[in-house]
Amino acid sequence: MVGDEQPDLGEIEARFIAVVEGRLSRDDADRWAARWLFDDTLAWDATECWALGLLAGIDLRHGPAGDFLHDDSQVRAWLQELRERSNKRSG
Repeated sequence: MVGDEQPDLGEIEARFIAVVEGRLSRDDADRWAARWLFDDTLAWDATECWALGLLAGIDLRHGPAGDFLHDDSQVRAWLQELRERSNKRSG
């Protein structure tokens, strides 16, 4: 992504991959996604909006000291579903 250009689905997927691989914290992924998702000047298709919505809540916990609401296996499943939805869009 260059500057303030709206990210495409590939860039959104890259954030999921970075979280899964431990290169991006859940907090950073949440902040990045929320910055884009809640910008009312942008338009998103259904898949992009769905994926950003997941990333925007990826750091939620069961409580102040609790585990993440969605564990690593759930995040990997979201990434897989994102890839499947992306393939349907392009194919």
